[in-house]
Amino acid sequence: MGLPALLLLALCAASARGLYFHIGETEKRCFIEEIPDETMVIGNYRTQMWDKQKEVFLPSTPGLGMHVEVKDPEGKVVLSRQYGSEGRFTFTSHTPGDHQICLHSNSTRMALFAGGRLRVHLDIQVGEHTNNYPEIAAKDKLTELQLRARQLLDQVEQIQKEQDYQRYREERFRLISESTNQRVLWWSIAQTVILILTGIWQMRHLKSFFEAKKLV
Repeated sequence: MGLPALLLLALCAASARGLYFHIGETEKRCFIEEIPDETMVIGNYRTQMWDKQKEVFLPSTPGLGMHVEVKDPEGKVVLSRQYGSEGRFTFTSHTPGDHQICLHSNSTRMALFAGGRLRVHLDIQVGEHTNNYPEIAAKDKLTELQLRARQLLDQVEQIQKEQDYQRYREERFRLISESTNQRVLWWSIAQTVILILTGIWQMRHLKSFFEAKKLV
């Protein structure tokens, strides 16, 4: 793919992923994120407790604890750390594939003050979206045009990583398909051999039966 096409894809690239969900006391909620290798990921979250009297979600107290755990595609723990009611976690992928991001509260105060209900707002940024471009522009004294060029280069680099990851997935799928086809072939050969041996045994058995009955 040429550079103009990459730039076009970069301009159309999606921004950060944001969502919110509800969890109960000590309940764990996990998400799967497909991440290329050597890619930085930043997660920002904040929690809200359910107010029984006002019947609305309000900002959580500072004493609430949230535990964040990240595992790579091989099941190895990349990050495991305790945070507060609002926090930011970062990690860099070293293996391409599905990364599991899990969050849960280990606080018993939630059951007392929130009626067991907690809302978590989670914002995950991957690749070039983790860069703070206003800060970069101020630090490196970049003009608006230079900053835009920097953004495009970062986006192109991220797209190239995504393409490398897709090629990695295709290669892995091809190897799995070839292995499966080879197993199917050997299984078909084994079935054919078993059928032939069974037929030979049946013929010999029938011949012995007829000879014993003096029919042949």
